[in-house]
Amino acid sequence: MPMNVWQAAADLIRQNRGGALATVARVRGSTPVPAGTKMLVGSEGRLIGSVGGGCVEAGVIGAALDAQARRRPALLTHHLNADLAGDLGLSCGGTVDIFVEPLVADHTYLRVLDAAAAAESGLVRTATEWTSGPIKTFESLSRAGPGAAGAAGAAATLTRDGRFMEERLRQAPRVLVFGAGHVGAAITRAAAAAGFRVVVIDDRPEYADPSRFDAGVVVLAADVETALTRYPVTAGDAVVIATRGHRNDAEILARVAASPAGYVGLLGSRRKKIVVTKGLKAVGVPANGLRRVRVPIGLPIGAVTPEEIAVSVVAELIGWRRGES
Repeated sequence: MPMNVWQAAADLIRQNRGGALATVARVRGSTPVPAGTKMLVGSEGRLIGSVGGGCVEAGVIGAALDAQARRRPALLTHHLNADLAGDLGLSCGGTVDIFVEPLVADHTYLRVLDAAAAAESGLVRTATEWTSGPIKTFESLSRAGPGAAGAAGAAATLTRDGRFMEERLRQAPRVLVFGAGHVGAAITRAAAAAGFRVVVIDDRPEYADPSRFDAGVVVLAADVETALTRYPVTAGDAVVIATRGHRNDAEILARVAASPAGYVGLLGSRRKKIVVTKGLKAVGVPANGLRRVRVPIGLPIGAVTPEEIAVSVVAELIGWRRGES
C-alpha cells in the first residue's frame, strides 16, 4: 500500500529526525501534478512523493532543507513556461505554488499530523507565515456522501489573502473486486498499490484468503448477496467483475448493473457482453443499466498475463477516478 505521508511525517518527528513537507498549494494552467500533491523531505533529501520532478523538485528540496534549518515555512512559485517544460520533459506551461513547511516537535502540530493520517475526511489549515511557532489546525468534516470521492475541486488551495493553505482530505475511491482468482488477485494488488481502497470478494474461502493480499486489502469470503449487504455500493465506488465463469458473472452483474456505482466493469470479450446481457435482459435487468457496463475492461494495450491485464484495468480505473474516462 502507498505510504501515508502524514504518518511518515509524524514518525520523523517522533524519531527526532529533521524533515519538511512540501505541498502543491495551488496550480494555474497546465502543470505536471495537481494541487494537494505532497512530498516528504528528510535531511538527506526526498523520502516520499514528488511535486513534479526535474529542476522544480530540486529547487523544492533545497527550500525544504533551508526550511528545516531556519524552522520557518516558505511559499515558492514556479512558472513552467513552454521552454522550461520542454527542458524538463513535461507537457505543461502553467504556474505552481508550493508550500514548504519544516516538521517541528510541537505537540499541537504533531496532533494535527496524526489526525490527518487517520482521517477519512477533514480540513487541514496551515498558516503560510509562522512567527512564534507552527500554526496548523485540523477540522473533522461530515463523512462524504455518495459520489463525493470524485467530486470536483482542488484538494489544496491558498486562501484569497494568501495567509493560509487549506487542504481538503478526501477518502480514496473504493473498488469492489468480485473474483480472487489469478486475474482478480492481480487487479486487487495493482489497485491497492495505486491508492484505491479495495475489497476483494470470492465465495471460495481458499481464494478469499487474507494471507494472499496486503494488510490494507479487505478480503471477504461470501456470495454477492452477503457482500453487497455488508458493503452497499455508492456512486463513489467502482465494481470489477472477474469471477470464474459466465454464470457467476451474470449473477453479480444482475445485482450491480443498475446500482449507483460510478464504474462497473466486466472482464471478458465483447461477445461475452452480448451473451451475458441478452440473458439478463430476458430476466428483467434494466437495459440502461446494462449499457453502461464496460466490457471488455482495461486500456487496449494487448495485455495477456494476469499482471498485464491488471495494469490495463487499473489504468482505466485511474482515468475514471481522475475524470478522464
